[in-house]
Amino acid sequence: MTDRVRGFPAFPARPGRGPFARTWWGRAWLQAMEDTALDLRQLKKGRSYAAAGLVGPITVSPGLITATTEDADDGPYRTGVHLAELSATDWELLLDRAADHSGHLAALLDRHLPPELAEVVPLLPGIGDLDPDCDCPGWELPCRHAAALSFQVAWLLDADPFLLLLARGRTEQEILDELGRRTATRVTTGVLAADVYAREVPPLPDLAEFTPRVR
Repeated sequence: MTDRVRGFPAFPARPGRGPFARTWWGRAWLQAMEDTALDLRQLKKGRSYAAAGLVGPITVSPGLITATTEDADDGPYRTGVHLAELSATDWELLLDRAADHSGHLAALLDRHLPPELAEVVPLLPGIGDLDPDCDCPGWELPCRHAAALSFQVAWLLDADPFLLLLARGRTEQEILDELGRRTATRVTTGVLAADVYAREVPPLPDLAEFTPRVR
């Protein structure tokens, strides 16, 4: 797979596992799914399916996360969650903010998503932003299969917020390369500005020239 399509092996069963999301961005992902749900029973089943390890290998790509999900009765079913990619304007704003604050880049490299960075643009999904898809016969959205996938995606996002950025349209390497260019430009511009300032400002006159002469 290319770096614009990342694949992850299936999670084993995790009976008795605690909260499905440990990080604030993982919880925001689950909240967006829960706020969109039409049938809470499907969410409950999806949670149990995720904990039982019924979701197959997960693929994350720009705008789409997919997996094959088994069912307690039949299946498997091809399941996906669509998420709109950020616009070029939003990416410019996001990258500019990250380049202006070195702490944001350091946090990302430490696999942490700074809340201040996520507020610059609609990075985290909100109500209606997650568009589940499944070839099962159920009509509910999300169905239990898409819900199971979404629960497990929260585990992936907990470990690596760059996957959220990938789903929004940019790979980790693309982001780091762009931040490197922007940082280099800022440093170079700052050095040039200091050099111009030093050249344009005339030296202070010799104060001896203004010493009053005693007559």
